[in-house]
Amino acid sequence: MGSFSIWHWLIVLLIVVLVFGTKKLKNMGTDLGGAVKGFKDGMKDGSTPETPVPPASQVTAAQGPSASDKTTIDVEARNKS
Repeated sequence: MGSFSIWHWLIVLLIVVLVFGTKKLKNMGTDLGGAVKGFKDGMKDGSTPETPVPPASQVTAAQGPSASDKTTIDVEARNKS
């Protein structure tokens, strides 16, 4: 059961082209290439962030109660009579 010869791969390629068609294969190749390029760009951008992001524990401790009071809505205070 060793590896396939070049003739086996050519037959598989011919069957794939017949099933999917060249236009659909070209679109799939373009989509795959765009996805790989986007992934590489994301990895490159993610390795050196411009602004360092503090850990979540520091963010909640730095805000304190005053920051949460500004965004919290007291439902009982907004009842209309």
